[in-house]
Amino acid sequence: MSRTGAEGIWLLPLLLFFSLGTASDISGLLLKSDRPIRRRMTLFATATITLSACLPMVWPLFGAEYPANCPVGRLGWISIATVASVFLLLLAEMADYGKGPTKAIERTCHGAFVSVYVGLPMALLVSVRSLGDGNWGLAAILTMIAVTKSTDAGAYFSGKAFGKHKLIPRLSPGKTREGAVGGIVTATIVAFVCLKWLFPAIAGEASGPVDASTIPGLEAPLWGALCLGPMLAISGMLGDLAESLVKRDSGAKDSGNLLPGLGGVWDVTDSLIAAVMPAFLCFVAGVAA
Repeated sequence: MSRTGAEGIWLLPLLLFFSLGTASDISGLLLKSDRPIRRRMTLFATATITLSACLPMVWPLFGAEYPANCPVGRLGWISIATVASVFLLLLAEMADYGKGPTKAIERTCHGAFVSVYVGLPMALLVSVRSLGDGNWGLAAILTMIAVTKSTDAGAYFSGKAFGKHKLIPRLSPGKTREGAVGGIVTATIVAFVCLKWLFPAIAGEASGPVDASTIPGLEAPLWGALCLGPMLAISGMLGDLAESLVKRDSGAKDSGNLLPGLGGVWDVTDSLIAAVMPAFLCFVAGVAA
């Protein structure tokens, strides 16, 4: 059994797969469009940021609790790792400067963008899993994934049935405003179902990071869903459009081919990367009891 405080550590292999897979996809798009980047160093920087959120889990593995009065806190490790990763990319350029091709600035900027864009949300995903007691964080992660990904299905079928007005045709010709509305409605319904039945089933008696009963009205699944659903739906659609922007500017149709039938890993994580921060804020604000 997992020790208290390190319940989500078994998810690390899956987390690293999606984190490094996404960073590799984006790095590949940049290289194919003649934009220089140190792919291996970028993957290392991405892994450093992603794993930084797991440092508080190390203490329970040795039978100790993470110090409650630690000045770094839990989220502070992510900031430290992000700064360190940027300087690691710079050090790599310093070591090779004058020995080969120029464009050190471009490689550093591209590497920093990829590692921060992927690493920070993935690290925050670890923080979502660490919220509350026991399986409370697991319920939060599953709710976030269900709500965010249901937006895609709702937008697709609504767009097929009612779509007439294009959302942003320059980036994604298939997306419509009617589909976007359908996606938001679907996400809100799924959020209600998750908050009403999924949380009690998975979290049981475990408590969250705040006592939702102290927030008037917010403890009701309906009000929590009306907050969580639209926020994750909109942020997820922004994440999807962000990927479309990079793919179009790189002249690519798919981000990669690692996942047969789905495309690249980024095609799976695009909406989730954008939805992690709003989800974290909603859960720490008390949308779930």
